[in-house]
Amino acid sequence: MNDLRRTLLWSVFAVSLLMLWDGWLRHTGQPSMFSPAPATTVAAASGADGTVPQASTQLVANGAANGAAPAAAQATAASGAAAATAPAQSEQVTVTTDVVKATIDTLGGSLVKVELLKHQDQDDRSHNMVVLDQSPTHTYVAQSGLIGTNAGEGQLPTHKTPFTVLSSERHLAEGAKELVVKLESAPVNGVKLVKTYTFKRGDYAIDVKQDVVNASAAAIKPQLYVQLQRDGSAPKAPSGPAFMGGPQAYTGMAVFNQKGKYQKADFKHIDEGKVEFEKVDDNGWVAMVQHHFASAWLQNDKITREFFVQKAATNLYATGMLFPLGEIAPGQSKSLDAKLFVGPQEENKLKELAPGLEYTKDYGWTHIMAAPLFWLLDKIHGLIGNWGWAIVALVVLLKAAFYWLNASAYRSMAKMKALNPRIQTMRENLKDDPQKMQQEMLKIYREEKVNPIGGCLPILIQIPVFIALYSVLSSSVEIRNAPWIGWITDLSVKDPFFVLPALMTASTLLQTWLNPTPPDPVQAKMMWIMPLLFSVMFFFFPAGLVLYWLTNNVLSIAQQWMINKQLGVAK
Repeated sequence: MNDLRRTLLWSVFAVSLLMLWDGWLRHTGQPSMFSPAPATTVAAASGADGTVPQASTQLVANGAANGAAPAAAQATAASGAAAATAPAQSEQVTVTTDVVKATIDTLGGSLVKVELLKHQDQDDRSHNMVVLDQSPTHTYVAQSGLIGTNAGEGQLPTHKTPFTVLSSERHLAEGAKELVVKLESAPVNGVKLVKTYTFKRGDYAIDVKQDVVNASAAAIKPQLYVQLQRDGSAPKAPSGPAFMGGPQAYTGMAVFNQKGKYQKADFKHIDEGKVEFEKVDDNGWVAMVQHHFASAWLQNDKITREFFVQKAATNLYATGMLFPLGEIAPGQSKSLDAKLFVGPQEENKLKELAPGLEYTKDYGWTHIMAAPLFWLLDKIHGLIGNWGWAIVALVVLLKAAFYWLNASAYRSMAKMKALNPRIQTMRENLKDDPQKMQQEMLKIYREEKVNPIGGCLPILIQIPVFIALYSVLSSSVEIRNAPWIGWITDLSVKDPFFVLPALMTASTLLQTWLNPTPPDPVQAKMMWIMPLLFSVMFFFFPAGLVLYWLTNNVLSIAQQWMINKQLGVAK
């Protein structure tokens, strides 16, 4: 039974760590260790499950990267409208607030770059984090425009129509609460689209008002679309080696509504035509998600909308919403208000912006435990003001909550240690009679009232907490670039000098020394080898997670040593 206890402990620990790593790989969009990576196709989505509705299919350009006009614009030539003979001119308008530096392209009035002034790039800390961007090597933009309900309505302003900037302010003035940028499209068949971006102080959510002005002689029934378009390349990981390629968080699209809740649509599933989501509801939002940051189009009023995801071109994807605006008579106008969020996945702030938006901070299958753990950690941080010490305090609270349970387990282990000489002698005397040896061992356990697997419980309890906290520390932008002490300047990445992993390994070996030594010499050696093997993984885990485990080990050692001393168990 003593052998069984150790076998069970190490088996549970080994399988849990393995499943933790494989689960994280799958959760972050990387291939599972237990199945081959699916083949990626480059064919455009067409008619398979999860493709956009027919009306929405017109929304997505053949690619912002190659400058092609959307299908809605291309349809004009077929209907007899005059086609442009030269590409429209593009002007970049850059506006700056206290938290963002945003660039708007007058070709389409699209937001084509957002630099976060309060967040550093982890790969190059001399630069700020850039979320939206349009460059020769990367496309990630927020677009909007109009399409007609009926094919014969003709072309309307889209995200490829030239716009004129009507406002002159480019910087948030001292003491001002907001900065307004207004753009007006060139008339397209007598219809103009006016976009008004309102940037607020200290806010990553941009108010976007879109006015449709019908100056034509006929009534129109336009639909307004908002979309996020991005290439399928994952963000560059922080520099430095990573264990097995290193975990990278989920990069892809998300759709949320009350019918379907949080629905992920990753790029490879779109390639395969396997993405499924609720396509129509009167609420919800769409988002592009990456590690620590997200962008999302939000509209919190109860207005019917269509959701779509689409492969727009080779390695270019889009997700968005389509709003029917009803009939607009000649000389009349209609408007739609929305929000465009581009910023960090700060859980508490996301909850305030829209229902379910906090799910873009994606804990995956650990959410049921990770969410309350983050809530508790956040409350502690509010009192202490340092995330590293908040992690230490969290461990103290968890150890206090399970103190008596752990004490019972450690007493069982201490008694086992005290019985080891007696069991060793018995095993030596009965080594030729395994059946009698087992019977005598069970008799000793009954007489001494010892549970040989009693020491398993603390580890079994710690493992789900450990996995959930791994998700919390890896997913929380609040801990990104958060220092602790000295050389630990970022708790969300590995210790640059491996000091914490080395201390954690030493503490694990000390715990092993305090535990009962297996009578079997092979198991006794494995008892020392296994902690060293598992410790290798900790050298590449976030420093905050290693800090948690190290603190947990130190407190466990202290409690175990006290109990050993009380029971008179000496090494």
